Amino acid sequence: MLVIVAPGQGAQSPGFLTPWLADPTFRSRFEWLSTVAGIDLVEHGTNSDAETIRATEIAQPLLVATGLVAALELFPHPTEAFRMIGAVAGHSVGELTAAAGAGAITAEQAMVLVRERGRAMATASATIPTGMTAVLGGDRDEVLAALARHGLTPANDNGPGQIVAAGTLEQLAALAEAAPAKARLIPLSVAGAFHTTHMAPAVSHLESLARSVSTHDPRTRLVSNRDGQVVHHGEDVIRRIVGQIASPVRWDLCMETFQDLGVTGILEMPPAGTLTGIAKRALKGVETFALKSPDQLDEARAFCERHGEGSPMESSPTWRMVVAPSKGIFHRAPDADVESFATGTVIGDVASTRDRTPVSARHGGRVVEWLVEDGDPVDPGQPLVRIHPVGAA
Repeated sequence: MLVIVAPGQGAQSPGFLTPWLADPTFRSRFEWLSTVAGIDLVEHGTNSDAETIRATEIAQPLLVATGLVAALELFPHPTEAFRMIGAVAGHSVGELTAAAGAGAITAEQAMVLVRERGRAMATASATIPTGMTAVLGGDRDEVLAALARHGLTPANDNGPGQIVAAGTLEQLAALAEAAPAKARLIPLSVAGAFHTTHMAPAVSHLESLARSVSTHDPRTRLVSNRDGQVVHHGEDVIRRIVGQIASPVRWDLCMETFQDLGVTGILEMPPAGTLTGIAKRALKGVETFALKSPDQLDEARAFCERHGEGSPMESSPTWRMVVAPSKGIFHRAPDADVESFATGTVIGDVASTRDRTPVSARHGGRVVEWLVEDGDPVDPGQPLVRIHPVGAA
């Protein structure tokens, strides 16, 4: 099982794009996305210094454009890629890269959204001095309790021993003075408290824009960084991308889902290294590949072929699928044994060790075939029922 992941802000470094731009095809595609964003991303990816590309409004479009164009280098024929890719996911802004790569939105839509996301988050960050600090090690419960005492948010939960605290600079200073036992604190070079309520104004701005974005259902499993659930409806993808601006990133739950899917290989898009580093520590036995430069492309393609096992969520013009959001036991709703569903009908739920997640038919229509029985164990993204949409030929 192959999972493709896209990194978030902080993965960039000065000049990281230079070797990629030597390829004329890459350069022309990258210049197009740069034009869509209205930002000279070529200059920022080659000559700008670390402080310049640290700026939220620069870093975010730079990362998304790089991931999208590199994906076309890795998979020159995107349609064929889905026979190999079992799932995609992105950390923070990387979820926009993943969404476009999965076909839920276009690359151009992703660039407009990320441009506005970066600008809105930069504006929100300027309202009050805020920041983020990585808390490495320590007892998880003690770390979370310490953050709660100081009014801080665990903005990134990246797995065992890796939590990022976010809040005002005063709150972070107070945490530094009374650090949790056996924990090491590293202040991060970011402009604000991302993925907290401090970003609420940015959510409002992007929410208004997102209403006009046309979407498609993802072509493969898209694992949401909000809760690790598989999302298979385009409108849900956009809603989660908007909401996660002010909500914690639960990369730990994403990795749990990867395990539930039976992942054997994780490939990180450039600028790579952060997420594969986390996976090496948290997912023992899973092979990783950090795609950092174009001279690795042949090796990366071989890696994909070796681990490739496509998602069962294939596209069809004549029917839609409702899929399981997570691993657990599927319980069919008492009134779901009918010939057709109205849009939004709750057809059942998936019960896991953590919770019970309702499952609804986002597309109304006639039931073609149930693919699971009541009480069956299911995996993330597993098809539950096929529905023939109302009005389809």
